[in-house]
Amino acid sequence: MPATAITASTRYFRPGLTKVTYLPACANIASPTRGELNAGTDLSPEIASVDGWAVNAEFIDTPDLLNTFTGKLAARTSSDTSSLNMYSSSNSVDVRSLLPRGTTGFIVWFDENDIAGRKCDVFPITVASAPKQRDLEAAAQIQIVFAITRQPQENVTVPA
Repeated sequence: MPATAITASTRYFRPGLTKVTYLPACANIASPTRGELNAGTDLSPEIASVDGWAVNAEFIDTPDLLNTFTGKLAARTSSDTSSLNMYSSSNSVDVRSLLPRGTTGFIVWFDENDIAGRKCDVFPITVASAPKQRDLEAAAQIQIVFAITRQPQENVTVPA
């Protein structure tokens, strides 16, 4: 008898579905409240591109004298530098006022939209820098660079 097949995914394209929200406060990142989420700011309409936002594993080699194969152990986890490239405004009223350097809080990724019962990831952050991107061939942007300050909570159930 063959192995049971994994449940087929409902595939999707992120634009138009994924939401990214900045929360100034969240008492328990493993279980944000609907009030905390509603008090946040939806950054999605101004995001041009993203980088990072993943928890990565480090590994430790475990060689021994009986084998020529070197096994590995999963060790510490970390997040690389993460950023959001956001559109600048010609009147200076843009993300610079919400997320200046030194701002702390939380970035919440609703990969399948902010819908109760689905999953989200909550990243505790500090804004490390906010350099302007000076490209003459693209719409003006500001790159908000974040330090992920402690272990993010992944696959948190979105509250009603």
